[in-house]
Order: sequence, then structure tokens, then C-alpha cells
Amino acid sequence: MRATILVIDSFGIGEAPDAAAYGDEGSNTALHICERIAGEKWPTMKALGLGNASLLLGKGLPGCAAVEHPSAGYGVMVERSPGKDTTTGHWELAGIELLKPFHTFPPGPPSFPAELIEAFKRAIGREVLGDRAASGTVIIEELGEEHLRTGRPIVYTSSDSVFQIAAHEEVIALGELYRMCEIARKLCDPYQVGRVIARPFVGKPGSFTRTSGRRDFSIALPEKSLLDRLAEAGIRTIGVGKIGDIFNEQGILESHHDKGNPACLERTIELLRRPSSPRGELVFVNLVDTDMVYGHRRDVAGYFEAVSAVDATVARMLPLLPEGDLLIISADHGCDPTFRGSDHTREHAPLLAFRSGRPGRSLGVRQGFFDVAQTLAELFEIDRLPHGSSFAGLL
Repeated sequence: MRATILVIDSFGIGEAPDAAAYGDEGSNTALHICERIAGEKWPTMKALGLGNASLLLGKGLPGCAAVEHPSAGYGVMVERSPGKDTTTGHWELAGIELLKPFHTFPPGPPSFPAELIEAFKRAIGREVLGDRAASGTVIIEELGEEHLRTGRPIVYTSSDSVFQIAAHEEVIALGELYRMCEIARKLCDPYQVGRVIARPFVGKPGSFTRTSGRRDFSIALPEKSLLDRLAEAGIRTIGVGKIGDIFNEQGILESHHDKGNPACLERTIELLRRPSSPRGELVFVNLVDTDMVYGHRRDVAGYFEAVSAVDATVARMLPLLPEGDLLIISADHGCDPTFRGSDHTREHAPLLAFRSGRPGRSLGVRQGFFDVAQTLAELFEIDRLPHGSSFAGLL
């Protein structure tokens, strides 16, 4: 059996029960896109049961209505771990529940503790710019010219648990930027910071552009994930996109660091066309553009088009799945492009589970993203995981 998990980054489907605690009451990424964009939407996921999943929370999706006979198992999932970030969401999908949230920094300036910044400056031998919360595209426009003049990297954070370092590739080469991130990663570990992120850019003042050289340096996993357990059982584990970064390559036997949704989707098609590993195979894919390019920038039309491109590629994937193979489509958090601010939103994740040759049915409201990992553990016939309830019997 081959199982594929497609994470449409930030494609939430309605406020979580505890959304108010995060300031996200009323957020709904999928619904609000559907309300803003006229016409029919996402025909492949509609047929799988995306509209049916939304109705489990009492909301219909205009243009992506529920269907009488969905072809996939459909549901929604509540995130159990505290937080609304990439690492937390992906780790929970892979069976890890965090009991404490990652540390976040205040908006500032300054955002970072003085001792952290001083240690970082000593280690890299340079002063820094920024030291505050900001949109990545905005801060490089504001400080990029000074960065070009001084050679000082731009360090900034957001509402997520991140220490981000932006640098022009002609001022600080990619290899040096990654070295700085490795230094920051070690310095941030005592603070329990989820990710250190390299944010390279190019161009001239007034027209700076971030490049595909982004890399995420995640904190060490607190326990074995589904990926570790599958790999130990001889099942091939494959990461596509930033999956390798999120899991520090741990438990991943084959890692493809493709950049952007089109490349990641084409890589997934390529993997589905080749024979599966004899013992079985898990393909874990992150589709980052919905979040990074459109969600944070509150670009509703762009977000819609990005999901439409995913939908069209899913239509190409389904015929490539032999009977019994599984395709799961979900998300790691929300990033409602109609919501205030520019940050993630605490939302349910959609759950579509298509198994070739099997009828679709309701999977209900799942009380944890880790139900995905528990289901895969059962289907791959490995030991039960510490967290989650399997829905394998419904597939």
C-alpha cells in the first residue's frame, strides 16, 4: 500500500473550539474564500466531499456544496496541541501531541531577549537590523537598503514561534545565511523556539523579491513520529517540499526539497507513477504557497487560484492510485485571507481520505490531527501510536 498525505498549508475550514483564546474567533479560510469568489469551485475536492466536511461544522461552502455520494471519507479535525503554526500542525498529523506551546516573542522592538541577540551577534561577527515582529516582505522593503549598505542581516519574528533571518544573496551568500541559521538554532533551543527560518532575497530597493532558497531549521522532535516508526518497520518514507525541514529529516528515507506548489505537485505525480516500495510507502507533501504567498499577504484571489491548481492536480492523481492506496488531503492550521492582521488562524483542518475502490462516508469531527497517524499505523500494520483514534475501519 502507498499512502499520500497532501497538506494544503493553512487551508483551515472553520474556527477551532478554542479560537477565541487565540484572537481568531470567526475565522474560516475555506468559507471566506468561497464567499468572496463567485462561481463553482474546486470540483475534484467537491466530489471527494469537501463541502460535506464543512457541513459537519454547520457551514456550507458556496460553489463547493455537499454532494449526495462523496467519493472519499470526509471530516474535520480539531488540533489538540497548543499553537497554530507549521511545526505544531505537521507534528500532530504525524502522531506527536505537544503539551506546551512553542515560545513566541513580543512584537517589539525589541522582540528578542537582549542576551539572545548579543550571543547571536558575537557568533556571526556582525550587528543586526530589525529585532521586531513584521511581515517578511514589508521588513525587507523597509530595511533592505540599509542591509545592502551595512551587511547586517535582518532578524525578525511574527506571532508564530520563529526567529527569521533575511539577507540579500549578493550580500550574504546562501551558505553563510544557512550557517547563521544553524547558530541561531542552537541559541534558540533553550527558549523552545519552533523554527529558525532563512529568508534570502534578491533585487534592488523598491523591487526586492524573496527567493526559493528559504530553509526552515526546526527544533528537535520530542518523541518518535509516525515517520520514524514506519521507517523502522521497513516502510519507505518520502518527504516533499519542506517536510524534511519540519522533521529535521528524521524518519525520512527520501527527501525532495522542491520549492513552491507547482514543483511539489509535479514531484508527487512523479512519485505516484513509479512502483511503490514492496513493504509499503508513505509520501508526505507540504504545499506551502497557499500560506506563504497568499494567506499571509491576505490575497483572496491568489489563495483561491492556488487551491484550484491543487484541485486540478488531485484530479490527475486519483487515476494513479491502485485499489487500496490512500490519499489524504488536509491542512496544518488556518490563515484566513479575509481576517484581520497577517498571521495564522486557529481553525479546524479538513480531512478528505480517498481510498481507491472504496465508498466515501463521514469520518466525523476528529478530536486530534493525530488520528491521521493512528490510521496509517493501523493500515501499515505497525504498533499502535501513543495518541489518536484510527478511522481505518471507515475507509
